[in-house]
Amino acid sequence: MTAATSDPDFTTRPTLTGTFGMVSSTHWLASQAAMRMLELGGNAFDAAVAGGFVLHVVEPHLNGPGGDLPAVVATAADPRPRVLCGQGPAPAAATPEAFAAMGLDHVPGSGPVAACVPGAVDAWLLLLRDHGTLPLAAVLEPAIGYARDGHPLLPRVAATIERVRGLFEQDWPTSAELWLPGGRVPAAGELFANPAYAAVLERLVATGTAAGTEVATQAEAARREWAHGFVAEAVEAAAEQPRHSGHPGLVRGSDLAAYAAGWEDATTATWHGVEVAKIGLWGQGPALLQVLAMLDVLAAEHGPDVLDPDTELGIHCVTETWKLAMADREAWFGEASPVTPEQLLDPAYVAARAALVGETADLGLRPGSPGGHEPRLAAHVHRLLAGEDTGRAADVTTGEPTVERDGTTRGDTCHLDVVDRWGNLVSATPSGGWLQSSPTIPGLGFCLGSRAQMFWLDEGLPASLAPGARPRTTLTPTLVLRDGEPVLACGSPGGDQQDQWQTLFLLRHVVGGKSLQQAIDAPMFHTDSFPGSFHPREMQPGSLTVEARVGADVVEGLRRRGHVVTTAGPWSLGRMCAVTRDPATGLLAAGANPRGMQGYAVGR
Repeated sequence: MTAATSDPDFTTRPTLTGTFGMVSSTHWLASQAAMRMLELGGNAFDAAVAGGFVLHVVEPHLNGPGGDLPAVVATAADPRPRVLCGQGPAPAAATPEAFAAMGLDHVPGSGPVAACVPGAVDAWLLLLRDHGTLPLAAVLEPAIGYARDGHPLLPRVAATIERVRGLFEQDWPTSAELWLPGGRVPAAGELFANPAYAAVLERLVATGTAAGTEVATQAEAARREWAHGFVAEAVEAAAEQPRHSGHPGLVRGSDLAAYAAGWEDATTATWHGVEVAKIGLWGQGPALLQVLAMLDVLAAEHGPDVLDPDTELGIHCVTETWKLAMADREAWFGEASPVTPEQLLDPAYVAARAALVGETADLGLRPGSPGGHEPRLAAHVHRLLAGEDTGRAADVTTGEPTVERDGTTRGDTCHLDVVDRWGNLVSATPSGGWLQSSPTIPGLGFCLGSRAQMFWLDEGLPASLAPGARPRTTLTPTLVLRDGEPVLACGSPGGDQQDQWQTLFLLRHVVGGKSLQQAIDAPMFHTDSFPGSFHPREMQPGSLTVEARVGADVVEGLRRRGHVVTTAGPWSLGRMCAVTRDPATGLLAAGANPRGMQGYAVGR
């Protein structure tokens, strides 16, 4: 076996262990805010909500109140995995005809016209309503404090503001007012406050507190105020304002009033003695389940190296199965999919797909025919495959990850995992509503997201635009159960790459037996050999980006197989978070990604 590194068990920090509670997130302040809720006697859901609202404040270039939130959770009382859907749908006015009237043949990657109904805040409050134990004021206190009094601005936030400075100054004056105080880009590390958003949260707390003392009553009152009160009114007023440039927004106050986050069953599959739970076909989660199943088929034929992502064969097989899964995503995933996860995971279909993996890299896009359905692709995808100029160019506002060939990431997402001493687990991936998504809404201190860019304007596709439809999101949290008990929550930012990096983590931890931190720290890789989800929705046939810690002999072997290998920085790919619980002993553990020097795990 040729190893990818000289020391595959190296870790940058220990895997934390304890018995009280564990949190792992993409920002240390969110992790500690969540831990504070556990110390106050709250549970994992109180902690997750507190951490989630802090992420809105301290990672505003990666998520915001105008964005979205999927989560997979399990409670100590009912360990069945459930999906919390905070993915807002397309607004009522978002029709293909409306875009055609604006002269658009696709949904842009930014601006008010690319917005869906904001779902994150309603979803966090729904989680608190149904499972929380602490008062709304306590749970939102950390976020209010950081927004009102300031927090140390991340270097990447300052860099993002610098990149979009011209746009803000010329076309988005409300954004310039907030993010360019005194007409300058705030410096990395300086205290930065968002008093408008602090006031929003304080009003929600006041409304909830006035409604009663029960947590559920307070959370539900805050949800009503958000959807029917001053927030909806501000969104309506902003939509009616004339634009300096670009296209008008389509989200109205009535869209907020019509929307509610909700609960649904998780999509699950059994794999190596565990049950892996993901969101449904409105996200990319089932693709991870497909990949795990295909890899097992290949391992039975070619041996255990297939399941070892530190070998040439393992990297090749993981990459090739992900190409097949993403081809299926392109053809079959979306709100209006005619297929089911069961058809995509049918053993005969999985075996037929795995049989397509050869000795060399495939450079095409090969969707299958689950359940006998014939695949159909968007016109833009056909142009990509034909090598035609699609006429789309990237813009400075690109929000969720555009991972360059050298591993450089512009934009990203957040992630948060929590486990408490009672056995409650949460895996959440909030995103959208990035500060560069669209103009800041006056009086609110945040903007709407741009998730509608994931719709196709072609008719009749699973991910075609339709009022009230959810866009096919890349957000993809993971929960793992063993013998019916939840034991692991994990996830990573990274757009189209999120589940690719989670695959490597699961192979190393569940199959390879590595600790959380070992599995997180090990070298990562991914492919972009499929149509991307984010504007300009490009494809890089045969691409394979690996961290520089992957051995030179392995890289050379992959190139001989036909992979177009790009070597990125040694610590540049992935932002995994993970927490675990052993039901037999009550022992808890957590690990967090060291890349970017931002994610941290805490616990005791």
